[in-house]
Amino acid sequence: MTEPIIIWFRQDLRRGDHPALSAAYEQGASIIPLYILDDENADEYKIGAAGRVWLHHALDSLNKDLSGHLVLVKGDARKILPDLIEKTGAKAVYWNRCYEPWRIQRDKDIKSSLESYDIEVKSFNGSLLWEPWTIKNKSGEPYKVFSPYYRKGCLASGGPNEPCSAPDRLTYGNAENLSLDLTDLDLLPVDEGNWHQTSIQDWVISEDGAQDRLNEFLEDGLKGYKEGRNNPAEDHVSRLSPYLHWGHISPRQVWHGAKSYAHAHDIPSRDIDHFCSELAWREFSYSLLYHFPDLPKKNLQDKFDHFPWREPTEEEMNRWRYGQTGYPIVDAAMRELYQTGYMHNRCRMVVGSFLVKHMLCHWHYGEKWFWDCLFDADLANNSASWQWIAGSGADAAPYFRIFNPMTQGEKFDCDGEYIRHYIHELKDLPQKYLNKPWEAPKETLEKAGVILGETYPEPMVDHMAARERALAAFQSLKDKP
Repeated sequence: MTEPIIIWFRQDLRRGDHPALSAAYEQGASIIPLYILDDENADEYKIGAAGRVWLHHALDSLNKDLSGHLVLVKGDARKILPDLIEKTGAKAVYWNRCYEPWRIQRDKDIKSSLESYDIEVKSFNGSLLWEPWTIKNKSGEPYKVFSPYYRKGCLASGGPNEPCSAPDRLTYGNAENLSLDLTDLDLLPVDEGNWHQTSIQDWVISEDGAQDRLNEFLEDGLKGYKEGRNNPAEDHVSRLSPYLHWGHISPRQVWHGAKSYAHAHDIPSRDIDHFCSELAWREFSYSLLYHFPDLPKKNLQDKFDHFPWREPTEEEMNRWRYGQTGYPIVDAAMRELYQTGYMHNRCRMVVGSFLVKHMLCHWHYGEKWFWDCLFDADLANNSASWQWIAGSGADAAPYFRIFNPMTQGEKFDCDGEYIRHYIHELKDLPQKYLNKPWEAPKETLEKAGVILGETYPEPMVDHMAARERALAAFQSLKDKP
């Protein structure tokens, strides 16, 4: 093939295990690597502030890996691709599939339009272990409960395919003067302090960074993962979620890399099996989004359409958003999110429960804040997870399961390392009172330099009263005909 192939990079910002790129390479074609920032079609699902920061650095890294040949443009992909094809003489466009409803519809429109002009269009699976439409129950319906989805659906269908290698050497087509500068994408915030600089300090945003993070986790965190993953101060979580979302690493690379490591190093089956099941939870979320495209907007369980949610004040929401609820484990987690663009999984459940049950606020409030603050903000995972904690989703936590923020902190941050790291004003408080400083004697607070209501807030809601209110709200839902 003499004409170049456009490789449309999306959420697959890597060279390794990139089926679209590999297909073009195997044909011996020159390629034009392309990234389109398509805010026009994304509408309300435009990338959040933290995600845009990550994307800026990810594109910079990918461009270097592609020897400076990445073409950057922004606008409506429906218009951009035909124009680029005309200017470059490309006769084919390859991409790896995305599964957000707006992307599915846009991609179908683009494929139909380009093929009508005799442009070859091919799409591949570069982001999932199992395609959503391939995993169904015996009745041909999508699973709504995780365990049978994973055991009877995914595993019974056979393990994921092996990842493919990165091309040895790429040849690039001529796309001179067609790319914007990275800064022209306006991904970094303007006049908002230096939060975006400090938030990325602990991340190496690149394909190599993803591989290094995987290797570090396998060496230091996989053994003991099943239990250790619940402790936010320990290094037993992979922290791979941003890399998976942006495609610096594929789930096939993670799955097979973890399996190989576990086999070679005699990792207990409970740890490797649990880690793989967590990868499958990501798949389950994508399956739900594919089969129920209203998942980000509508309760999967219709009965929750009648739930008596409270309308929070802006002050209440800000106390939750910025870690000022008065409950240390909640506040530590929310500060971790705002400062680092990441939150430990156990803590995501705790703060989610606090918002929808202690504060009785609709899960949409949490979903929107996480969308803006998380580096790994992912429409499928974010929507499914918030519906799970609210009780309105698939295989959801029962609404009456209300996390006690004091006991969660005492059980999973037993030495207080996590809380003290993010709540400096409580660092000198004895462990006995760290999760409930309001119970500390006056002299203990004074010695620790804590003034409740001044240096650290009083609880914004009483735990037991909030619990009873949430249970009463749930009962009112059950009592409806």
